[in-house]
Amino acid sequence: MEDQILITMPDGVKKLIPKGTKLKELADQWDKEAVAAQINGMLLDLSRSVEKDAAISFISVHSKKGLEILRHSASHVMAQAVKELFPTVKLTFGPSTENGFYYDFDYDRTFTTQDLEMIEKRMSDIVAKDEPFFRNEVTKEEAIKEFREMGETYKMEHLEDLPDHVSLYRQGTFIDLCEGPHIPSTGRIKAFRLLNVSGTYWRGDARNRVLQRIYGTAFPAQEALEEFLHMLEEARKRDHRKLGRELDLFSLSEEAGPGLVIYHPKGAMLRSILEDFEKKEHLKRGYQMVIGPQLLRLDLWKQSGHFENYRDKMYFTKVEDAEYGIKPMNCLAHMLIYKSQIRSYRDLPIRYFELGTVYRHEKSGELHGLLRVRGFTQDDAHILCRPDQLNDEICAIIEFVDDVMKIFGFEFEMELSTRPEKSIGADEDWDRATQALVNALQAKNLPYDVNEGEGAFYGPKIDVKLKDALNRRWQCATIQVDFAMPERFDLTYVGSDGERHRPVMLHRVVLGAMERFIGVLIEHYAGAFPVWLAPTQAVLMTVTDRQIPYAEGVYQQLIQKGVRVEKDFRNEKLGFKIREAQVQKIPYMLVVGDREVKEETISPRKRSGETLKSMPVEDFIKQVESEYPTL
Repeated sequence: MEDQILITMPDGVKKLIPKGTKLKELADQWDKEAVAAQINGMLLDLSRSVEKDAAISFISVHSKKGLEILRHSASHVMAQAVKELFPTVKLTFGPSTENGFYYDFDYDRTFTTQDLEMIEKRMSDIVAKDEPFFRNEVTKEEAIKEFREMGETYKMEHLEDLPDHVSLYRQGTFIDLCEGPHIPSTGRIKAFRLLNVSGTYWRGDARNRVLQRIYGTAFPAQEALEEFLHMLEEARKRDHRKLGRELDLFSLSEEAGPGLVIYHPKGAMLRSILEDFEKKEHLKRGYQMVIGPQLLRLDLWKQSGHFENYRDKMYFTKVEDAEYGIKPMNCLAHMLIYKSQIRSYRDLPIRYFELGTVYRHEKSGELHGLLRVRGFTQDDAHILCRPDQLNDEICAIIEFVDDVMKIFGFEFEMELSTRPEKSIGADEDWDRATQALVNALQAKNLPYDVNEGEGAFYGPKIDVKLKDALNRRWQCATIQVDFAMPERFDLTYVGSDGERHRPVMLHRVVLGAMERFIGVLIEHYAGAFPVWLAPTQAVLMTVTDRQIPYAEGVYQQLIQKGVRVEKDFRNEKLGFKIREAQVQKIPYMLVVGDREVKEETISPRKRSGETLKSMPVEDFIKQVESEYPTL
């Protein structure tokens, strides 16, 4: 019948329904928690109708995509509230984010905490009205006219880059330019909170006007919101910038320059421990240590494609009228090492490892403590191998990452990033490289998400997302397959047939940027590093001055055995010394009183407050050594 269409429901059951049936009606029969539908792969609002035969699935508000839709809708409600309270505000855009949403506004004064409270209250009023979201498809000219009448200049500017037909969404009297989809009505936003305000630039360009970005979050239920807010409070306590100051690990100085890290003695020790660990583990796996220069001639960066595809992130200088690029990556020097002599198929794979410091021109508004800086050191490696060795090498890197992350107590997820719009290399090479990563993930039986168009300009990659103690995701390790650079630099090896062949290059890091990884570690451990990582493993403290001669001998025994120990022989009360060491999150406090002098022992106390039995110094050294990891 012409007025009937055939649909396939999520469970595979087929049924005839009247043509023009609203998706909301079907969703109510299937999942009352649904906020959108997917028809033949396309996401649609539940207010839309089904006009032809289709396979339908529904997006629950409890799913990742459903939560994104809920939060995006909450950003529209926030913009409506802001516009009603502050009519002269100019609107820009407000997407969902991993943990919430934001909206950027142009306003002639800074939003205050009191303003956020007012906005939140007005949002509650809008939610209580349960206003439906309406979608309207219009021509670009109609949309420009609509926003011109409202004085929304940013919307008009954005429309210039859009196709001839666009969609507008309305709830109540509020209208916004948006692709959608949105939840059926504002009443579906059960739990939300506005979090803070920060500055940003229009279109992320520092040459443009400064905007105000209001951040918020939303959840399907109040319990989930409360849990998130608790985690947020815990994250504030663990903020690596705060702990970095309190534990005297590092500083970031405007005087030195934004995004440039200055390591203090304890921070430098922490980094040195990590670097020593890295060198040992790489040498065990057949990597060779190399070191490349900080500057390379500009011609090399043009040859590699960095100048064309990456120069906005680079710094340049002149030396005796020759132009140089300060390296943002370590791969070029590694290729020059490979190219310095003839290579045989028997030599491969060759694995070069460098703790290489690089510099990248990050926008000042994106800098964030140790997590986003301009100068950083990568545990960078480049593996040159035959095509038939590619799968084994990728699998070996995945195993390396797995081994190391277990040491630090991280779980992780995998994400495959594919060819970006700006890229180099042949289509068939990109296909081969992408398939090689997929094959390795499947061989290791690892699930993964696909991040379309987010690969490096020279090859696809696997990104490893760590999950910390608060279940937050951090990007650290990455594995990239590159057929393009060996081609551009004419890298070859002599095969078993006596002919020259082209190797494949793998770019990879395990910890990633040392600065970023240290920032993540600080927050993961809340500054209380395990014994093997702690810059100071123990504080040796005397009860009175009488014990100082004996304690000096103990101190020498400990440092000779490699225990990182500090002395606290001040004329202060023991309780004060212990509390101070606990605040510094030092794993052990070693108390020496008259009894310990007489028995030639020390009395260890853990930072948790647990007191251990008195023991000889040698036994404590064994205790410390037992807490080092093994791979």
